[in-house]
Amino acid sequence: MSSHHIVRDAQEPALIIANGELCSTDLLSQLLEWSPFIVVLDGALQRVLDLQIKFDVLLGDFDHHTIEEIQSILPPHSEIIHTPDQNKTDLEKGLDYLIQKNHKAVNIVWATGRRSDHYLNNISILSRYSHALNIVMLDDYSRIYPIKSGFKKHYSANTNISLMPLGKVENLTTDNLIWECQNLNIEFPISSSSCNRVRNDGIVTVTFESGILLMMECIDL
Repeated sequence: MSSHHIVRDAQEPALIIANGELCSTDLLSQLLEWSPFIVVLDGALQRVLDLQIKFDVLLGDFDHHTIEEIQSILPPHSEIIHTPDQNKTDLEKGLDYLIQKNHKAVNIVWATGRRSDHYLNNISILSRYSHALNIVMLDDYSRIYPIKSGFKKHYSANTNISLMPLGKVENLTTDNLIWECQNLNIEFPISSSSCNRVRNDGIVTVTFESGILLMMECIDL
């Protein structure tokens, strides 16, 4: 499996491959085909090599292998970025790196599942970096991303979506959901608008006054 690297001018989102649960081959192939720049976090290196994925950067603290050991197995033209700072996770460091390189958007895969503490922290990272990057976290069951007030998107009827606050979201109002919100205050972990569905084929609109809100487009397999 390899990336075609069709685009090289940051018109398409970069891709970060993290170290959580693997996704399906179909999803991974789609992401690789349309990703101009691929960053692998070091915990996922062996699985990425086993799948013969081509990538641009390997990034991490390399606490399990020396850089010399990694260089001996790394594909040609892949760059090693050593980030020993223990105050940030490798995912945060990967996002920092993309920001420094002036990327505007990134998809993240293999960031859910496995360790629940890692998964929860990765969700929180979405909010902390949403001001600097358009971030989407994907797996076989969901597509998760922060949204801004005034969000509008076309959906098919009965699409499963959840609106999850990170902290407190005030005056949340929706249009075209089966269970509408009207000037509602929601706050994690007390309340949310989870397990909702799109009422009719067409545009779903979400507005709110303040706070950080995640859109979770969920698939029942």
